[in-house]
Amino acid sequence: MKILAIGRNYAEHIAELNNERPSEPVIFMKPDTALLKNNAPFYYPDFSKDIHHEVEIILRIGKEGKNIEERFAHKYVDGIGLGIDFTARDLQEKAKQKSLPWTIAKGFNGSAPVSEFLDPAQFPDWSNIAFRLEVDGIEKQSGHTSHMLFSFAYQIAYLSQYFTLKKGDILFTGTPKGVGPVHIGNRLTAYLENQKMLDFEVK
Repeated sequence: MKILAIGRNYAEHIAELNNERPSEPVIFMKPDTALLKNNAPFYYPDFSKDIHHEVEIILRIGKEGKNIEERFAHKYVDGIGLGIDFTARDLQEKAKQKSLPWTIAKGFNGSAPVSEFLDPAQFPDWSNIAFRLEVDGIEKQSGHTSHMLFSFAYQIAYLSQYFTLKKGDILFTGTPKGVGPVHIGNRLTAYLENQKMLDFEVK
């Protein structure tokens, strides 16, 4: 399986990081070793001093497809959940300054905590899904899919032009504003609508 991720998909998040608004999706990948499941704790790595949380709705691909049309994109998703795109912001900024890839900053071990997946039938309108992240019980990020620059269907169609999507692949669909640092001892809880999907500690 592979993890495909969309960067800069919420305008207010783009603004808070002083990034350029993209005309097409910004794509990056994480290796399968980035996955963190079952609310296992996230261990703060010693190579960074500035790990940021980025909560995102994630989609699980249910069958193989390529060159998928937007109108059929929903047929290729068999699960919707939440994930955290942990980012070593200090390493990312260093890479960006040199116009180098973000791979280490985004793909290190444990950088992709993921929840269990819910039946997509619970979400008949993909443009009307709310989600949020709390750190130690305080809301830090709140997002809504109506604010996306690129919809789920567009993302799937776009990605499938370049990558054959396979059963079990996971798509991180972008983070809203409010990203910020985590520290050892923090507890992160994330909600899809009002259902708690993630609840784990930073160690």
